[in-house]
Amino acid sequence: MRRDFTTRRRTILGCLVVLLLADLVLAGYSWQLASSPQMPREQSARQALQLKLLQKNIEEVQKIKADMPTTQKECEKFEQSLLSSSNGYFSLSSELGAIAKKGGVQLEALSFKPTAIPERGMTEMVIESTIKGDYRSVIEFLNGLQRSANIYEVESLTLATEKSNQGTTNLIKLELHLKTYFRTTA
Repeated sequence: MRRDFTTRRRTILGCLVVLLLADLVLAGYSWQLASSPQMPREQSARQALQLKLLQKNIEEVQKIKADMPTTQKECEKFEQSLLSSSNGYFSLSSELGAIAKKGGVQLEALSFKPTAIPERGMTEMVIESTIKGDYRSVIEFLNGLQRSANIYEVESLTLATEKSNQGTTNLIKLELHLKTYFRTTA
């Protein structure tokens, strides 16, 4: 019986040593996990949100890329609708004169300053003029520019000084700066 007891005691001690070693291994593993950097929930949520935003941006870029041929055709159609530089000056002068006449303003000192844009095959045309009329006439002139088939960008309207007072107190004199574009003929 004594032998049985010794064997049992050795078996129990062996199991205790194995359990103690397993405890040490698990404690080391637990310490390693605790010391490794972990991502807090806030940081994880922030990164998930950032990922969603980036995916949304990618979808928008892909949509723009898919729409690019249509956009390019529309741009080419717009460029073809511009006046040709060969007859553009005459067309602009006559159209601005007609709009001024219809609006009831006097168009004075019409000048053109072209700037070539060779990479686009276009010419930017800055138009400077002085117009005179009453308030209603000036508004009608500006509405006529807006409704024109040609593109006019009103860069500035400046109240001009009248050198001679001709008795008309309702008369407004404005310096007008416009911009439009010509298609350069090849």
